[in-house]
Amino acid sequence: MLTGKIRNQIDQVWTMFWTGGVANPISVIEQISYLLFIRRLDELQRTAERRAQATGIPIANPTFGPDEQALRWNNFKDKDPNVMMDIVQNQVFPKIKALHNEGSFAEHMKDAIFMIPSAKLLDQVVQLLSAINMDDKDTKGDLYEYLLSKLQQSGVNGQFRTPRNLIQMMVELMQPKLGDTICDPSSGTCGFLMAALEYVENNYKQEVNKPENRKHVNNAMFTGFDFDKSMLRIGAMNMLLHGIENPSVLYRDSLQDQGDANISEAYNLILANPPFKGSVDFDIVAPDLLRALGKNPAAKKAAPKYKTEIDENGNEIQVEVKAKGPTEKSELLFLALILRMLKVGGRAAVIVPDGVLFGSTKSHKSIREKIVNEQKLEAVISLPSGVFKPYAGVSTAILIFTKTNSGGTDKVWFYDMQADGFSLDDKRTPLFKDGAEPTHEQSNIADIIARYLSLTNPDGTPNLASPEHNRKTTEQSFMVPVANITDNDCDLSLNRYKKVIYEEVQYDSPKVILARIKTLQEKMTKGVQELEKLL
Repeated sequence: MLTGKIRNQIDQVWTMFWTGGVANPISVIEQISYLLFIRRLDELQRTAERRAQATGIPIANPTFGPDEQALRWNNFKDKDPNVMMDIVQNQVFPKIKALHNEGSFAEHMKDAIFMIPSAKLLDQVVQLLSAINMDDKDTKGDLYEYLLSKLQQSGVNGQFRTPRNLIQMMVELMQPKLGDTICDPSSGTCGFLMAALEYVENNYKQEVNKPENRKHVNNAMFTGFDFDKSMLRIGAMNMLLHGIENPSVLYRDSLQDQGDANISEAYNLILANPPFKGSVDFDIVAPDLLRALGKNPAAKKAAPKYKTEIDENGNEIQVEVKAKGPTEKSELLFLALILRMLKVGGRAAVIVPDGVLFGSTKSHKSIREKIVNEQKLEAVISLPSGVFKPYAGVSTAILIFTKTNSGGTDKVWFYDMQADGFSLDDKRTPLFKDGAEPTHEQSNIADIIARYLSLTNPDGTPNLASPEHNRKTTEQSFMVPVANITDNDCDLSLNRYKKVIYEEVQYDSPKVILARIKTLQEKMTKGVQELEKLL
């Protein structure tokens, strides 16, 4: 838990970055991440030195050699700010950019740029980080979460930070297990992976620290992919600070055709909020993803066309008119990708824009039919349209499904979420105080989790006694038989099945209303006459 003092210090550092000319919040977090990484390298070597001293076995390939001791955090952190600036900028930073054996964060450092504008600011950030006990995983994790909370802008490709309350809700709904392999194909800051880690550590407190289980958690349990280098560095550091020793955060354009390296049936849980802005060209997309959307991967760009123009010398020339090739929406491609990446029996919880639920194009219908008819669709949770404000007002929903490749959809659970604990305007103000239990009107999250989990018995079998099976379609949640869905072109929009009861409003007859107006006019006329007498 961060103290108010530390929060204030972080805010001061943030302001100094801004006044120093580093206004992009992603850049600020990156610069702090670099310093956290530099400190971590020193701590790892100190641990290795203590081990070597106790065992008598020398350290193999130390990060800092005998002639590089001045580059270690504890040796430069108390130097004069100008001396520290010279050491970090001209010696330490080039060194960490050249590292390739210190995990995925080091792998992503080669394109990093040192942007701290002044020695004073560097000293202030170093002193702040030095004052924090990095042995406390919760504190350093909270520190980074507080930094990430300042990301209030979307990326150019439509990616933005998923609200933490929604991430936690989705993790609670999916209940990850200790032996799971969990992936986010558009990982960003790795918020889903971190929430899944916290869930596992809280629910498997005894088992998680057994050597074989901890090895699985540190190396193979969590995988994130992204093609934004800044996000890769931020996500990898987020995982490091939450205790994952060897985070698997990898550079990958998940939709691009990787040939034999395409990932198939590799994970048994996928949690994702993939970008849903724009379209992707056919010529870079994996063919199997296009086929899953009912498209022909062989579709090529139209033959070039030419038009006649006059050049600067007055001569006629033929100029090619660039023809746009076929494209496909990224949100549909990601659903096809998730189906491919899941093992049979694997589960997914994915945030999608509402257009996926009811779109009438061939691609929209094809992916919905694939999920409904060939897999097992379990739930559609309609989210309030303001949950992604201030950077997006698009209406979204959460799809929960299991990959079976043999169907299995019976009844689909729908929930009409009305509140998530924050105001649904651009300010996103909390509706209840920290530590207080929200009412249902303030947040539906607890109700969603309770109702969804009631559909399944502890042994994983369907709970036919759940009250959800008997709810009417006029209520906030209800079940819809798969036959109703297939009869409606696999339309998954909640409003297609939810019935709204309108109360009949009784109005007075026109004669009564006219008489009331006449009485008011008479009173107004009388009032005007009384005012005239006073003048």
